[in-house]
Amino acid sequence: MKKIFVLSFISVGYFLNAQNLSNSPYATYGIGDVKYDNTIETTSMGGISTAFISDFNSNFNFGNPANNSNFELTSIKLEATNENNYFKTDYNNTKSTKHSTYLSNISLAFPISSKIKMGILYQPYSSKSYDIVNTETQLDGTTVYANRFNGKGTLNTAQAALSYKINAQFAVGVRANLYFGNLYDVNEFTTSTSELINGYETKNSIKNFNFTLGASYQHINTSTDRKLTLGATTTFGNTSNMTTDFKNSTYYYTDGEVKANETIIEQRSSSSKNLLPLQASFGVGYGSENQWFLSAQLDYKKGENISYFGKTFDFKDSYRVSAGGWYLPNYNNFRNYFSRVIYRYGAFYEKGNIELYGNSINKFGISAGVMLPFKTSSINRMSGLELGVELGKRGTLKDNLINQNFVNLKVGFNFADKWFRKSLYN
Repeated sequence: MKKIFVLSFISVGYFLNAQNLSNSPYATYGIGDVKYDNTIETTSMGGISTAFISDFNSNFNFGNPANNSNFELTSIKLEATNENNYFKTDYNNTKSTKHSTYLSNISLAFPISSKIKMGILYQPYSSKSYDIVNTETQLDGTTVYANRFNGKGTLNTAQAALSYKINAQFAVGVRANLYFGNLYDVNEFTTSTSELINGYETKNSIKNFNFTLGASYQHINTSTDRKLTLGATTTFGNTSNMTTDFKNSTYYYTDGEVKANETIIEQRSSSSKNLLPLQASFGVGYGSENQWFLSAQLDYKKGENISYFGKTFDFKDSYRVSAGGWYLPNYNNFRNYFSRVIYRYGAFYEKGNIELYGNSINKFGISAGVMLPFKTSSINRMSGLELGVELGKRGTLKDNLINQNFVNLKVGFNFADKWFRKSLYN
């Protein structure tokens, strides 16, 4: 059975790399819609992870690799996300919807010793999948011109994290992050008097590597079982870059999407080392052992720039404020199953790094979720079904921009057991 799980882990990773994820028109800018960190546990609590040390021994924290002092089991997680986006703009009073279901996270984690824990993770980091057509017509219905924007591609991340427990209160951790994938943007323009299409194509080929360092402190009052947790992370050290190929050409289509008679007007390449710039996070949490926990977190991301249709687009510094936690009524109450369910809740506000016509494209939302333990699960071996939901809003209707409402549903499994341990007795 354990060999089957490991083989499934590898094959699912191959499938994840081939996924096509939908997102909003704001994905036209930069590296697209950022999906990370989309684990159910983190998302259901508003995104808090920096000062979150699980009370249970079956959950590995990748957000802050220092927060794994209690992790003691081998854990395999498989998670999927269903995104439902609803768009509206005052431009021509346009409305539309987009839906997408994709594998959002797979991870394997295990203890190396009582002080050292390790985990590996694979998930989509960001994606592009949009197709926008803007036309102008005369009174008789004749199209004067058409402008089409479309993009596709997924940026994936593979991570390896290592945690070290210094003593009962302090721990540190490091996470190595590899980002890879191709992102495409195409802007096509044609008029009623022209036989050719003028196309501006941008291809971003990404292979990037950086590190995340984390530290945590937790003090437990043994007389009351109350605990205070502090955590901090920073991500830095881009060791590679993004290659951008830009092409301006004219052509027409045959057999649908096959280009013919293409003439290149301009073609060039550039590189950028500021794709994933400095990021930092600080969190504080307070709770009662095996009963409840509440945390607040502040995330910061330095602005960056990226080539977009032959020009440089500047992103602003951004920040995110999150708050959330969990509640467990009574895990020892075996007469009432719902007393043994972990209930999660959270909310967040994110000042976006995109600014259009003087408007910041901000995002906010609320979230909730549950961990439904398996029948054989116990307080020392917590395995179960994870469910989560996230509701929110992004963007604005000002200046004919787009308002995006979203409902994201998440489902996954956490299989935890004492694997890869040598038996002490024959």
